[in-house]
Amino acid sequence: MKLGIVGYGSYIPKYRIKVEDIARVWGKDPNPIKKGLIVNEKSVPAPDEDTATIAVEAGKYALKRANINPKDIGALYVGSESHPYAVKPTSSIVAEALGITPDLTAADLEFACKAGTAGIQMCMGLVGSGIIKYGMAIGADTAQGAPGDALEYTAAAGGACYIIGNVKGELIAEINDTYSFTTDTPDFWRREGKPYPKHGGRFTGEPAFFRHVINAAKNLMEKMGTEAKDYDYCVFHQPNGKFYIKAAKSLGFKEEQYKYGLLTPYLGNTYSGAVPLGLSNVLDNGKEGDRILAVSYGSGSGSDAFDITVTSRIEEVVNKAPKTVDLLNKKKYIDYSIYLKYRGGIKI
Repeated sequence: MKLGIVGYGSYIPKYRIKVEDIARVWGKDPNPIKKGLIVNEKSVPAPDEDTATIAVEAGKYALKRANINPKDIGALYVGSESHPYAVKPTSSIVAEALGITPDLTAADLEFACKAGTAGIQMCMGLVGSGIIKYGMAIGADTAQGAPGDALEYTAAAGGACYIIGNVKGELIAEINDTYSFTTDTPDFWRREGKPYPKHGGRFTGEPAFFRHVINAAKNLMEKMGTEAKDYDYCVFHQPNGKFYIKAAKSLGFKEEQYKYGLLTPYLGNTYSGAVPLGLSNVLDNGKEGDRILAVSYGSGSGSDAFDITVTSRIEEVVNKAPKTVDLLNKKKYIDYSIYLKYRGGIKI
């Protein structure tokens, strides 16, 4: 029996700040930053938005597309590196809000920016083994970046939800296979109690991001007997647009294959939400038979790769919830002072 996606939904806060407004405060020229990172603006969570609220909104939209009873969901995982509580699960809050509790297993996951895709793999295992009927995996973040740090230009907010099942006729997209590549490569970290993460400079690119993304993609394609030309779309983790495009091109993908998955220029880096959101935009634009390669990346370091085929059911469900582009276009710009207030940079 095939297993795959029976529902998906995304959520992006409406507030945005432009790279120019951040650069102006720190006396920087925004043009090299915009060109180097390939990012123009980023999303900002409102004061009453956090990983839990983002996850709930994405989950609501996924349930609308799935058209299933929430009580049939037997597992719920929320992947994030910005859970609102150090000790108290986000997943139980989300499950209660969505009407899923109490007959389920739930947990918070953390593996930098790939915790959401790890949740998908866990749901695949539970569904595939027959232990549960459906599983829900969410990748969501309100990413942190210290004022004045390079991360401040990209650290954004948003997320997406995927409901995994194997009931015939319900699949929006079949997950043909998955592959993961993991090592101990310390390129990014945040100590307990510290408000902002640190990055390992020279470790961030080749030994971390590119090594893991490229190996996960190549090894999955070798496993599946495929090449870049066999896929209609691809989506990769996107700490910035430059890394994303370089990874795509190095694997042989062309712009028409990677453009729908690339959201960083208009959204920033949503960390655990990055690949889930990119994939949601690909599905929004997909049609029956389209084949997708999706590869996440989490610092520390690891990548999860997925080979996915869209089914005819996509046409029935795509308009039952807001498309990712609708959420991208629903925006309100704020200046740096409001941004600091919303992100807790101004202490009262």
